[in-house]
Amino acid sequence: MVEALVLMLLDKLASVTYEYTEKEVRLVLDVQKEVEEFTGNLEAIQAVLEDAEQKQVKHASVRNWLDKLEEVSCKMDDVLDEWNTEILRQKLENQEETALVTKKKVWFSIPSHCFCFGQVSRVILRRDIALKIKDLNDKLTVIANQRQAYNLQSIERIAEQPERQKSSSFVDISKVFGRENEKDGLISRLLSESSQEERALLVIPIIGMGGVGKTTLAQLVYNDENVKAHFEKRIWVCVSDPFDEIKIAKAIADGNGISNSNELEAVLQCMSKSIEGKKFLLVLDDGWTQDHTKWEQLELPLMQNCGEGSRIIVTTRKKEVAIMMGATTHMMPLKQLSMQNCLSLFNHIAFLGKKEDESTVFRAIGEGIVKKCKGLPLAAKTLASLMRYKKMVKEWQDVLDSKIWDLEEFEQQVFQPLFLSYHDLAPALRRCLLYCATFPKDYVFDKNILIELWMSQDYLHSKGNHEKEVVGQIFFDNLVMRSFFQDLVDVEVDKLTLCCKMHDIVHDFVQWLTKKECFIMELSGVNNITELLVSNKLRHFTLMSAPEGPFPASISFQNCKNLRTLTTFNCKISAIDSTLISQLRCLRTLNLSHNGLHKLPDNIGDLIHLRYLDLSFNRSLKKLPTTLGNLFNLQTLRLLRCSALKELPKSMGKLINLRHLYIQLCDQLNYLPKGIGRLTSLQTLDICPVYGSEDDEAFKLGDLGSLDQLQGILTIKVLGDWKDVKEAENARLWNKKLFYLGVDSWNEDYSRRKGNEEILLLLRPHQDLSSLEIKWYDGTTWPTWMMSLYNLKVLSLDSCKCKVLPPLGKLPFLEKLSVSYTRVRKIGVEFLGIEEAQTLIESSRRAILFPKLKELLFWRLNNLEEWNGMEGWKEEDSDITIMPCLSSLRIMDCRILHMLPDYLRRSNLQSLEIIGSWKLARCCEEGKGSEWPKISHIPNIKIEYPDRYLEKQWNILESNCRMKYILGGF
Repeated sequence: MVEALVLMLLDKLASVTYEYTEKEVRLVLDVQKEVEEFTGNLEAIQAVLEDAEQKQVKHASVRNWLDKLEEVSCKMDDVLDEWNTEILRQKLENQEETALVTKKKVWFSIPSHCFCFGQVSRVILRRDIALKIKDLNDKLTVIANQRQAYNLQSIERIAEQPERQKSSSFVDISKVFGRENEKDGLISRLLSESSQEERALLVIPIIGMGGVGKTTLAQLVYNDENVKAHFEKRIWVCVSDPFDEIKIAKAIADGNGISNSNELEAVLQCMSKSIEGKKFLLVLDDGWTQDHTKWEQLELPLMQNCGEGSRIIVTTRKKEVAIMMGATTHMMPLKQLSMQNCLSLFNHIAFLGKKEDESTVFRAIGEGIVKKCKGLPLAAKTLASLMRYKKMVKEWQDVLDSKIWDLEEFEQQVFQPLFLSYHDLAPALRRCLLYCATFPKDYVFDKNILIELWMSQDYLHSKGNHEKEVVGQIFFDNLVMRSFFQDLVDVEVDKLTLCCKMHDIVHDFVQWLTKKECFIMELSGVNNITELLVSNKLRHFTLMSAPEGPFPASISFQNCKNLRTLTTFNCKISAIDSTLISQLRCLRTLNLSHNGLHKLPDNIGDLIHLRYLDLSFNRSLKKLPTTLGNLFNLQTLRLLRCSALKELPKSMGKLINLRHLYIQLCDQLNYLPKGIGRLTSLQTLDICPVYGSEDDEAFKLGDLGSLDQLQGILTIKVLGDWKDVKEAENARLWNKKLFYLGVDSWNEDYSRRKGNEEILLLLRPHQDLSSLEIKWYDGTTWPTWMMSLYNLKVLSLDSCKCKVLPPLGKLPFLEKLSVSYTRVRKIGVEFLGIEEAQTLIESSRRAILFPKLKELLFWRLNNLEEWNGMEGWKEEDSDITIMPCLSSLRIMDCRILHMLPDYLRRSNLQSLEIIGSWKLARCCEEGKGSEWPKISHIPNIKIEYPDRYLEKQWNILESNCRMKYILGGF
């Protein structure tokens, strides 16, 4: 932790010194000398940090020295933040004064007494910053001098590597439970015939977290009788780290003609002779290196001398190792054991030598203990070995009730392999991993939110010119590849959101490493809360299960003034008072989502270090204070589903560092303040309500033009009366790399929706757009740019006036199409993207229409009567292919549609749903009509007739809800 903090602080010192010496905006203080001294001391300390991190395990004095260093570094980080904030404040004031002068178009002088008090307060603030820097410099000088007393030396990073346990090929099969399927699958790969590409040498990586059983699986396969008979030579090498090519080559040669030389060339020659022409199995256990040059030294002689059908098994925790070896297509991810197998393993060890009647009383408790292991074999074996010698029920119950890291045996045996993986991470990655200790167990992480949280703590720094979000993506992927995260799931809605979990043992491990800095309080059952918050070292606090009412007064942060994170989970807090905010001056992250807040205190603007604020799902929150605009460092503001929120403060235009603004599902928020157009760092604006009126205070569609960094998801709600449709052109959507674009033109007053045909035509998005949704479009023709979106994968057309569908069959990557509530009467060959079917057939041109379409939905197309195919088309006699990938077709409430097109006859449909579509359903069930394609080849068919009474009620409801729209001429 300290190492990454020091690196980040050195970067900040360099940056802020540049601001101080080079920029026009300067503070009234003379601290350049102190900053340079502080930097020099920090660089001297950085040189010995590796040695200090290693020695702190055994020497408490070194551990205390590191604690002091961390405290001073954190305080300096806060001071530099204050300095930078003051620079930002002065810049903004200069800009506002310039804008005011320009607006009035006159030169005027401001009387000196007008800003007297403000100027005095700023001089005091700047003097305070200077005094803090000088004081911290003195403290760091003392700490830097103390490093000599502890004999701390500058050492290479490799010297810090903890000792790794060596492995062998021997295994006791009687003590292995589960893994039968994995073993059979791996043996099948080993014994199968090689393809042309694999004929020389096949590498099979087994990938999984520490302690999951990779080595055990490799041992099982290595000792299988069929495997022994299949290979002429079997070699087991414990690779570990560092990767030693000479040692590995000698192990493969196994003494056959091996020389005493340590020259790589001589050793490789001996190795090559020992395997020449032989079909061998080589197990490289515990691979870590990602250095391809080292692997290449071995790979080339192995490939040139091996016999056909030779195999290499590599066990590793790092997916990067498999990528480096070029073996990604044959990776074998190893998951946790099932609960039953894990319990069998535990019982086999814990109750060894005990009679059935002796063990019965312990088995129920044992099952609870095994649940803690969450399928990790090493954890089950460790706890079973511990319980084997405990004779009393109370002893078993104590283990069940304890925190798992309080058990010395668990710390030594289970956390040690995890520590190897942790140690292999770069310092910045370690900080990101440890921050996950602020979340409860079984929490479902959202990748994007996690990256924004890391960013709020200043964990995402890079030497290059990469955006912090890009660095966060790289860090997240790195942790995934090293098995710190699991159960990855793409969210279907936008494909930008990736969710994952952390294994309970890994979560215990990171909490064990951060027990001084992170604290999770479950409020239920806690009596004397104030005594729990006495440590000034506490940096991150999580509150769970707070009852309905104000923030608990019994929780005081008076002694935790360096707190950087305050998060609530499963709480019902209705109010936050100003006293609490005043205790949180160093806060970087504040998450108060899913509470019942009505308002925020005005002094929220005093949290000048705040970078992340989440108020989502506070459904009673009606207003945000104007002082929110003082949060110059704020990067992320989340207001999702704050359904009572009617407006955002005008002062938001001062949030010049804001990068992500989330306001989806704020139903009463119908306009944004004009100042948002000045937030040029903004990357996320998930929904944008815009008016075409003359209101100078409202954010207009054209104001999007200045937000060149926008990306990801954007929904535009076109509201009000549009007199100047060129506002749409000024939005310049074509230069914004959006993944999803939604255009919603709904307005209760139909007459005010006139003209959105021109608006949509001018809202041409970037050509790489992947998902598009158009709602309440009243134009009679579709915008021409739709057919230029060659990367479009998802399209939804909802409640649109057009009577003909666009030629969507031309879109080469369209995978999902939904059409609902439109006035389409007939679907013909124009839908496929051709003008005349017969002309195309006779031309004998090869064509694939809808080449990637997988899912198609027609819903509530009340006017759709015909869906025609291609007259004269026979697939077997034609070079035309239509919808070859279609797997799901749903037709819902298309009441007068009576037939399906002929080209579905030879589709690969796996699922067909016909619901509430009367004529089509009858035709399908009765088999009427010679033109009706047979559908018996479709595996899953669902046909439903809704109850006639419910159908009638639905018609009445629909009529009432959509009356104005229909009367408007739709």
